[in-house]
Amino acid sequence: MSEWHIKPREDVLSDLGSLAKGLTDAEAAIRLTQHGPNALAKKRQKSPFKMLLRQFAETMVLILLVAALLSFFLGKTTEAVAILAIVLLFGLLGFFQEYRAERAMAALNRMIIPTVRVRREGTVREIPAKEIVPGDVVELEAGNVVPADLRVLDAFSLKVQEAALTGESEPVEKDAAPLVQKDMPIGDRRNMAYLGTVVTYGRGVGIAVATGMETELGKIANLLGTVEAGQTPLQEKLDKLGKTLALFGVGAAALILVMGVLLGESAADMFLTAVSVAVAVVPEGLPAVVTITLALGGQRMLRRNALIRKLPAVETLGSVTVICSDKTGTLTQNKMTVMVVDLPGQTVSFEPGTDRETGGQAASALDLALAISVLCNDASLHKVGDAGSEQVIGDPTETALLVAGAKRGIYQEDLRETLPRVDELPFDSDRKRMSTIHQVMRPLPGYFPDLSETSFLLCAKGAPDSLLMVAEAVWVNGEQVPLDAAWRKRILEANTKLAQNGIRVLGLALRLLNSVNDGAAMEQGLTFIGLVGMIDPPREEVKAAVENCKLAGIRPIMITGDHPLTAVAIGRALRFTDHPDAVTGEKLQKSDEDELVALAEKTAVYARVSPEDKLRIVSALQKRGEVVAMTGDGVNDSPALQKADIGVAMGITGTDVAKEAADMVLLDDNFATIVAAVEEGRVIFDNLLRFIRFSLAGNIGKVLIMLGAPFFGMIIALQPLQLLWLNLLTDGLLGLGLGTEPAEADTMRRPPRSPHKGALGKRDILPLGIVGVTIAAVSLGLALYYYNPANPEDLTWQTMIFATVGFAQVFQALALRSSAHSAFSIKTNPLMVLVIISTVVLQLMVIYVPFMERFFKLVPLPMENLLVSVAAGSLIFFVIKIERKLVNSSSAV
Repeated sequence: MSEWHIKPREDVLSDLGSLAKGLTDAEAAIRLTQHGPNALAKKRQKSPFKMLLRQFAETMVLILLVAALLSFFLGKTTEAVAILAIVLLFGLLGFFQEYRAERAMAALNRMIIPTVRVRREGTVREIPAKEIVPGDVVELEAGNVVPADLRVLDAFSLKVQEAALTGESEPVEKDAAPLVQKDMPIGDRRNMAYLGTVVTYGRGVGIAVATGMETELGKIANLLGTVEAGQTPLQEKLDKLGKTLALFGVGAAALILVMGVLLGESAADMFLTAVSVAVAVVPEGLPAVVTITLALGGQRMLRRNALIRKLPAVETLGSVTVICSDKTGTLTQNKMTVMVVDLPGQTVSFEPGTDRETGGQAASALDLALAISVLCNDASLHKVGDAGSEQVIGDPTETALLVAGAKRGIYQEDLRETLPRVDELPFDSDRKRMSTIHQVMRPLPGYFPDLSETSFLLCAKGAPDSLLMVAEAVWVNGEQVPLDAAWRKRILEANTKLAQNGIRVLGLALRLLNSVNDGAAMEQGLTFIGLVGMIDPPREEVKAAVENCKLAGIRPIMITGDHPLTAVAIGRALRFTDHPDAVTGEKLQKSDEDELVALAEKTAVYARVSPEDKLRIVSALQKRGEVVAMTGDGVNDSPALQKADIGVAMGITGTDVAKEAADMVLLDDNFATIVAAVEEGRVIFDNLLRFIRFSLAGNIGKVLIMLGAPFFGMIIALQPLQLLWLNLLTDGLLGLGLGTEPAEADTMRRPPRSPHKGALGKRDILPLGIVGVTIAAVSLGLALYYYNPANPEDLTWQTMIFATVGFAQVFQALALRSSAHSAFSIKTNPLMVLVIISTVVLQLMVIYVPFMERFFKLVPLPMENLLVSVAAGSLIFFVIKIERKLVNSSSAV
């Protein structure tokens, strides 16, 4: 075991050839070459060869292989070779679709690259975690996943959850002091943070001592089992459907076998025909179409800034009935700007987009307030390039405070030279405030109070009501005044006035300390300095997205930690609600489960909520039968994200832990993106249903042809090879095209689909039967017209059935295309056009290319017969269009 935990901080830096300000870029590049990327060995991806072999292990394929083997033994070499050729084509098509799906999912996974804040060239930068090298100085905060094995250099209330490595369920408090015992267990090394563990509280700085496979997690990586991805709920339902159809197929096959033998056909011929019928009943292309439709749907969502992390989320999105959204950054632009500083006795207004401020006379009071906001701040601001432009990194609220300070020439790096931070009490959702403790050095800017007899200064910022609870004085005209009822009322009224205008308000306070002690006692007896008002304007596109939600039968709900008045102001602007009040976290905590369910039925805006409240809101909505999408960005949001049917993490402001818990990540933190993803989810499910209906109706038609033909003297209506070929074209090629159709016109104007509803309902049985019967009736009608019992060698009748079924399914596919566009549109889905052209060309080749027609036992059709077949097949197009119009009319009524 390494002994970094027993070495003092200076020795660790020296041994690693690093400094507290970090490595240089040149040195980091050299070390990256030496040590390699900071990544664990990836589990081996599916081998394309194994993927191909698996295609031939499917039940129906195995049945066909047995049939081919029997054909060889029965001397039917042509049939055997043809069946093997069909099986090979099916296998290649399945492989092609699964391989594309695998590549699509791999591309999505490559997008999930965590970033980390490191010190390079003396400044803080965000880099991909895989670029960390030994000696890199890393900054940690709550919500980060530790990106490498780190020796802690500084810890400020730092707690790390190490369950992933040690099994310890409680977070471990970390400190920077060297330990004594060399061979301590990993769980007892309080000055080490290990790859894969999670920062749950506080802030810290560590230096990377091991990366990649050299980390403690890397050493046991080979012992970590990998879990095979299970089926999505939809795939499970379709699997059950497939098994039901297989039983039906076996029954139909047995019936045809018995009928054929009784009518004098050879048992060998009828066996092959029966096998073909069994295969024809089951839509072999279904699993492949489902997989590739979900995977490609995930890629389409990515183009709309929604990164799917878990495949079932694609289908669940189509069922969402409630979207619970955070406010800041999701509904608003997340571009916080300080608009006003309200000080006792005066209000200073900052003009947006300028470096001037107007109003107010006591500049020292303003500068003191801004200095506190800059000191009590975890963001960073530094100059970039020779032009003197400034770059900010961190939370938007905190960066806005740094920018406001910079306008008055107040910079964090300058203040920390005379007021270095020595301790802190991080923000948490219970206290709703953050405090930092600074050692008082000399000299200090003139706007600070007299600190000559003080050793430490506590700076605090947070919710105004939270700070007033622990304040006992207010800063007025350069001195402390008792915080009496009048001052308290004046501060709360100013807070309310700002919040009613949709302005986010933070309070600022300070306290002079002679010593630093542990615990919250330091946050008592504060002096209230003033209020800072910031605005984060609503996103322009969100209002339309909210309207789309309502049209689609989806209820949008705002959940925020902000002031109720601010929440209601934004809620009204975005048309979430017309109600004048928001339900607060305090009210939620006083409500029992039944009362909470009743509140959930009518509430559109929640304010001042904690992550625990979010979890209760999700549970209450689910008890009402809602399918809930919930957004979150913090560590404590993870339970709510996991509880929700769709957990949505913020890609920009979200913590690593939130992203890991989520089903979907918003790359732009935009509410409109959630709505777009819901639309894509509905489109994907529509396309899957489109293919299922297409495939089943066509297969019903083929089975009815095989069962009905013997009654008219045509014992084997379609040869085994002909049936298999038709299945290959329809379930394979045409199915693939239908899986990529664009949205229907009413996609976002109909209620969500119930997730408990099966792939097909009772209402689908009649339309499927009508289409199947029509295909069978048209094909058998033509066969009877061309059938000549006196000349059994004339196979025109059988070729007409073969051609008509093929053309009927082409027109069936055209009729089932999205009704938002013309069935013959080229631009809306070029793949569908390509597939239809390919199907028609292949069908004609089988009929007219000499060696292929002989192989499939067909005859070339005269042009008039071919046109009759095409015309007969086109009847399906009109039958489906009429049926869909009738269904839409009945639904409207």
